[in-house]
Amino acid sequence: MHRAVHHVVALALPRVVAFDLAIPAQIFGGPGAPDGYRFTLCAPVPGPVATTTGFDLVAPHGLEALAEADTVVVPGYLPLTRPPREVTDALRAAAARGARTVSVCTGAFALAAAGLLDGRRATTHWMDADELARRHPEVDVDADVLYTDQAPVLTSAGFTAGIDLCLHLVREDHGAEAAAGLARRLVVPAHREGGQAQYLHRAMPAPGTGMAPVCDWALERLHEPLTVADLARRAAVSPRTFARRFTDETGTTPLRWLTAQRLHKARSLLETTDLPVEDIARLCGLGTATNLRLHLTRDAGTTPTGYRRAFRGSSPRGRVSR
Repeated sequence: MHRAVHHVVALALPRVVAFDLAIPAQIFGGPGAPDGYRFTLCAPVPGPVATTTGFDLVAPHGLEALAEADTVVVPGYLPLTRPPREVTDALRAAAARGARTVSVCTGAFALAAAGLLDGRRATTHWMDADELARRHPEVDVDADVLYTDQAPVLTSAGFTAGIDLCLHLVREDHGAEAAAGLARRLVVPAHREGGQAQYLHRAMPAPGTGMAPVCDWALERLHEPLTVADLARRAAVSPRTFARRFTDETGTTPLRWLTAQRLHKARSLLETTDLPVEDIARLCGLGTATNLRLHLTRDAGTTPTGYRRAFRGSSPRGRVSR
């Protein structure tokens, strides 16, 4: 039985993020792409398009290509200037015609400018989520997920989350087996849930500020049972004064900061070592594997085993607590 061709058109805005564009190009148009896709690259004006990485690429088509798209993908771009009206008009027209519209990373800013994210849940790179929410208060911005599927509008977080979203589209279009086969070819995890958290680097006080020396001291002792009183004593102030000043400088409480730093260290050890999870929990100050699992599931939406597998592509050697 003949299957209709699904036309995927990527729109490269000036200073496109080349990695973001390469994702849909590879998944929908590269070797090993499932049968039934046709990939096209377009730009606001046909011809050279600057990238953020110091080279130009050539888009053979202009905005007219969007009129023939079944799926429109907008990769990230910088700086985050509002696209010209002809771009937002073309995106709105494609969506009104029934095209699926997708953004990778900061491409969400173009969809938001076109009004396609109004009243919808959306995501972007966690570093830019606050700016997206500030510019477009009508958008429900969620910085804690890999991607959102508010069909027919989908958005992804930064960089490799675009792979997860595009594989999700293949899964929706052609089934889990096709998506898994493509993932194997790309040597990436076959499936990460969209609701899984982005892996954020937690805030640190600026160097030279009052709390920075205390934080540096604490980071060297995460394996110890530190308390707010311990930190306050190091800062030579009362616990109440310390907690107030710490929150003013970091935007979070001392205990939440400590937990975040312990999780950051745990994630790093899961990514780079084969240590058993019990040892990692002890080294980062979370005590037990059960406690680490509880905090990591709450913070990143995955277990230590799942986190390690996602970053390393296979089960590590040694004992791993689930």
